[in-house]
Amino acid sequence: MSKPFYITTAISYPNGPPHIGHAYEAIATDAIARFQRLSGREVRFQTGTDEHGLKMAQAAAAKGIAPQDLADEMANQFIVMCDKLNVSYDRFMRTTEAEHHNASQTIWQAMEAKGDLYLDKYEGWYSVRDEAYYDESELIDAEGAGGNKEKLSPQGTPVEWTVEESWFFRLSKYQEPLLKLFKDRPEFLMPDSRRNEMVKFIEGGLNDLSVSRTSFDWGVKVPGSENHVMYVWVDALTNYLTGLGYPEETDLYPKFWSEGGDMAHIIGKDIVRFHTIYWPAFLMSANLPLPKQVFGHGFLLNRGEKMSKSVGNVVDPIALADAFGVDQLRYFLLSEVVFGKDGTYSAEMIVTKTNADLANNFGNLAQRSLSMIAKNCDGKVPEAGPKTDAEEQLVSDLTACFSNIEVLMNNGEFPIHAAIDLLRERLSATNQYFADQAPWALRKTDPGRADTVLYYTAESIRQLAIMLRWVIPESCDKMLDLLGQDMDKRDFAHMTNAIMSGLTLPAPSGIFPRLEMPEAEGQG
Repeated sequence: MSKPFYITTAISYPNGPPHIGHAYEAIATDAIARFQRLSGREVRFQTGTDEHGLKMAQAAAAKGIAPQDLADEMANQFIVMCDKLNVSYDRFMRTTEAEHHNASQTIWQAMEAKGDLYLDKYEGWYSVRDEAYYDESELIDAEGAGGNKEKLSPQGTPVEWTVEESWFFRLSKYQEPLLKLFKDRPEFLMPDSRRNEMVKFIEGGLNDLSVSRTSFDWGVKVPGSENHVMYVWVDALTNYLTGLGYPEETDLYPKFWSEGGDMAHIIGKDIVRFHTIYWPAFLMSANLPLPKQVFGHGFLLNRGEKMSKSVGNVVDPIALADAFGVDQLRYFLLSEVVFGKDGTYSAEMIVTKTNADLANNFGNLAQRSLSMIAKNCDGKVPEAGPKTDAEEQLVSDLTACFSNIEVLMNNGEFPIHAAIDLLRERLSATNQYFADQAPWALRKTDPGRADTVLYYTAESIRQLAIMLRWVIPESCDKMLDLLGQDMDKRDFAHMTNAIMSGLTLPAPSGIFPRLEMPEAEGQG
């Protein structure tokens, strides 16, 4: 029996509303979770919001409200986004929850008991926007307003010189254990390019890490040092444990973490360091198991440009879903963006891609074939006659497609786009089969043969809908409704349970309307 599977997004920093980059990560992680559920695995999928830190305190002050009020308002917007986009999370984790404070303080005390925390003074460069400390060697010299020289982080964000009392974590102690981790378990961080970056960073030498702040108080209190709050990443990373009940004895924690479930974090490439250097070091210090894998995906670009409030190209994902459809947006992002690399999108790209693959290919095939069954077969799945080479090829290619997708999606690299490419090929091939066999013409000369073609077309659509259900779940469920398939017969275990001849089908209806370009393109 396969291990339980625990998968998480990074928890989003809600100092502003969610944008399409947040949606992309949530949708991609959801697709992986759904694939594993359809494969019969016990899956736990967690997302949430990282609600502490200086950025949140500053954003709340700018609005004239309490940080908790801002956190409540913004967390709700992220919940609305996930629900709108059909993201099937099991737990939405908020770091302002009391149980999370308890979990963060517990892991802190475990690191302290290991001798890995000490009190000192921090002097150095800090980026409020990144909630990150940077070494002088990492900074970029830039020209600011009025020609003044300024320093920026590697992410291009402003940094400020900070001096304050701080607790430090002995990160330097874990330099060799971390290098050993990357050597012994190269699959721990994917894709390869991200791992190579982190190994190079570690080999350059690790400094001890400032892990508390005294200049503000919006955060988890440090046990025994109430004037300190935890550095936001100690707090934030611990969410992956909190959502399983840590440190309490729950059913979830041993099943999905402490006894070695498969744990995967899906995160943006800009926070790989926190998840693959700081996080495993914290876990080693606290004598806790490490996740199996961290996958750092790329950025989603608006017409090739990184999204920025100052540029004015930040896009509301709910507006996109309303304009084009939830499944259309899901399909576009998952099929068009190579998972692990940067991708770009625009309204034209969404319309062109989804019309070609969903409306013209999948939708048109289903509408034509099911309409023929309704008209010529009394609305019942016809009886299939003997298979010809065409049917043999159709069936064997679908079987091979499913096997290849299983291999791809279980290889640790999650090549979602490549799996969808295989499905697109099968959709096109099934359309070609239907056109070549021309059951509308056979109806006049060989009705039995026409029935056979319609049967195998319906069966192919059933299998394709099951295979695509992790990508566009709502649309595939509508397709399976039209094929009279029970809800408990829609996972991968039922791929080989062919559709029954004589089954009465509901009246066919369109599932993928053709999209038109918005008149005023405000959606990106």
